[in-house]
Amino acid sequence: MAQVFDRSSNALARASLVLTGLIVIALGVTLDQLQRSPWVTRQGQRADQPIPFSHQHHVEGLGIQCQYCHTSVEVSSYAGIPPTKTCINCHSQIWTNAPLLEPVRQSWATGASIPWIRIHDLPDYVYFNHSIHVNKGIGCSSCHGRVDEMPLMYQQNSLQMEWCLNCHRNPTGNIRPTSEIYNMAWEGASSGHPVWCAPTGKAADGKIPTAENVVCTTTDPKVNSDGSANVAMLQTPAPMAPLARPQSGDHMEPTSKMDSGTTTTNGAPLGETPAANYKKFTNQAELGRFLMAQYHIRTANELASCETCHR
Repeated sequence: MAQVFDRSSNALARASLVLTGLIVIALGVTLDQLQRSPWVTRQGQRADQPIPFSHQHHVEGLGIQCQYCHTSVEVSSYAGIPPTKTCINCHSQIWTNAPLLEPVRQSWATGASIPWIRIHDLPDYVYFNHSIHVNKGIGCSSCHGRVDEMPLMYQQNSLQMEWCLNCHRNPTGNIRPTSEIYNMAWEGASSGHPVWCAPTGKAADGKIPTAENVVCTTTDPKVNSDGSANVAMLQTPAPMAPLARPQSGDHMEPTSKMDSGTTTTNGAPLGETPAANYKKFTNQAELGRFLMAQYHIRTANELASCETCHR
């Protein structure tokens, strides 16, 4: 019986299988890149807001701090969009007739909210708590970028799960002292910009937030501005004097009065102890590990677990 297909058909069949596989792989790579692109994530896109509000002008130019407008940033799961009254606090006195601010005046007069377009919008199935990140040492610029340099607000990062997990798996690179949360120019500890930190022990009594259990500074705490040595002291309650041994017929009375000029073994006046032992950090990873311990932050494995964000 004569063959239906020529011998070259075998080569064509192999080539078609290889070509089909390449097409499938190329399609998968294309779709993967597409879902990471700004077309999907809106990364870097500037929304057409009802008012072209400039963070650069208000933050860098006028020095208005984040919390003035975003009042719930430290206590709520969301930072909050400022009400019209916040704008009117200033603009009832300045730029009162500017056409650019007509939507603000209309909103104030009618009581209708300004229809701002939300820039950083996570999916509804993601649980994100803004306050816990701020109070555990994550600065504004770590997620939002250099807002103080944005004439028009845009999304600096992709906000995709991969981006969140990169931080949760290695949080040391982004954790900073809580005193630097609103410092947009913070670049972390390095040999050129060291950071000194020391635990205060004040949070142990439960009266202040855990994040305030550590104090940090970007200037050497042992050196004054004039170059002289600085020996800071922390005040502590003076211990009671030991009870006097009672003699026959004497009435035993404890006393807390200390002899004048009495000092401890380290030479400091009694009732004072040497200042907290500051440690110098010239590496962001080391600083991050230190702050993670002081802020009682969970381990990277725990932070990267599914239930952390999906509830």
